[in-house]
Amino acid sequence: MIRLLPCIVISILLIGCASSSNNSNEYDKKAAAIQTESQSSPKVILLVIDSMMDEPLKKAIQEKKAPALAFFLKHGQYSKNVVSSYPTMSVTIDSSLITGAYPDKSKIPGLVWFNNDKKQIITYGNGFFEIMKIGVSQFAESIMHQYNNVDLSPNVRTIHEDLDTIKKESASINAFIYRGNYHHTLKVPKVITKVSNLPEEYETAGPKMLSLGTFIQQDKENNHIVNRLGLNDAFAVQELKYLLEKNIIPDFTILYISENDFTVHRKGPNTIKGIEKLDKHLQEVLNIFPKWEDALNNYIWVIIGDSKQSPVIESKKEALIDLKEILSKHRILKLGKPAAKDDEIVITANERMAYVYKINESVTLENIAEKLKTDHRIAWIAWKEKEIIHVISGDHEGSFNFNSGGTYKDVYNQAWSIKGNTSILDLTLKNRNIHYGDYPDGLGRLYGAMHSQEGEFLVVDAKPGYEFIGESSPEHSGGGAHGSMHKDDSLIPIIVTGTDKSIDQLRIVDLKKWILDFWND
Repeated sequence: MIRLLPCIVISILLIGCASSSNNSNEYDKKAAAIQTESQSSPKVILLVIDSMMDEPLKKAIQEKKAPALAFFLKHGQYSKNVVSSYPTMSVTIDSSLITGAYPDKSKIPGLVWFNNDKKQIITYGNGFFEIMKIGVSQFAESIMHQYNNVDLSPNVRTIHEDLDTIKKESASINAFIYRGNYHHTLKVPKVITKVSNLPEEYETAGPKMLSLGTFIQQDKENNHIVNRLGLNDAFAVQELKYLLEKNIIPDFTILYISENDFTVHRKGPNTIKGIEKLDKHLQEVLNIFPKWEDALNNYIWVIIGDSKQSPVIESKKEALIDLKEILSKHRILKLGKPAAKDDEIVITANERMAYVYKINESVTLENIAEKLKTDHRIAWIAWKEKEIIHVISGDHEGSFNFNSGGTYKDVYNQAWSIKGNTSILDLTLKNRNIHYGDYPDGLGRLYGAMHSQEGEFLVVDAKPGYEFIGESSPEHSGGGAHGSMHKDDSLIPIIVTGTDKSIDQLRIVDLKKWILDFWND
């Protein structure tokens, strides 16, 4: 998950604050029990657990350290092969999740990217040092306002907007992409406005019920707001409990559980510490019901990860691909600086993938790609000429070219025209059918990234074990990282209770329609 507003806390020396203790409320089980009565239509609760992965989940359950997740798994369907979006970074994934579209339509290219119109680097929170160079105010403006009200394309509709059209209400709890049809005011804490030029309020549009840490909350007594300004799991779960206890939970609720991501980044993909901790929060939710089984009555629970993380080699010298060093002969735009006439390229590293932009006619994408191709840690490099996407790799001869439309079809019924060395993206062709290997839905996801923004740029993907670093981007040597299109970053688990609807061959972009069909069928 992205660092986001917690980094503002760092910048004003609040990073050491711990969560305030919860009021010792006696939960009103009678109120929760009301929801066990029959309803005319289902209520869907979508729990998005950042960096939840199949193997650690199964291990935690086997070791009896995740009884709540074990309970849901026992009473539901399970798949470990839902395909994430690309780049496999939370903000892009979130936008794909609630719009049902890849970045070519949602227009959220990644956690860090270069706005060709504004000629500046946009970061949604890729670590403390990047934010300090961009500027806290610009960063806060991006995530408090830009995300939902500017950057997310008006040409796509969110699940909240679609539900409102069919007279169904929805809620968003600690999810950063939440656009809807209702006006809301986000309150910026005074401790922040006093040390910055941020306004006291931001106007935004969201679902009928919106919770986002200390900035807006449903439960006015929810005091889990000190740690990360309420952008923490305890706050999020308390908001869900409040909606359930008061019998005001809407038809659809999305709740974002983020802290597991931080644990996996530090300790690596095999850790179960984050799952053990978040499971205790889920137990709190189940405990408000007279019996855990009552939570399954009239609620459809969908529990899903957002991306995998793959291990990063411990040796920094080997693990970290320094694009500044590889491309040091070019003049590279610096973070927080406006593009100058003699700047040639821009680098925006999204952990295990990166965008490299050409902003000067003195360079060509092909030459930059050939230079990057010599680094054995880079899996492949792609760029677009007119409508054709070209992909090359240091491990394979020739190139692979493709475009949408054509006589080849994949398992998602997408049609493509393809030419060249299909081994570069690990594709297998059988009777004009495309079968994906290491890069699930590789053509659709790469197409989405290549059409996500204006300008001329490369998409660069790292091999497993390696991570890109830019000017001030964070690094995770010895831990875990994501971002790439490789299956090790891309395949995520899903648990579904309360329905027999198929979850086979689901992608993150399919989930919106899959959920809406509960009311449209």
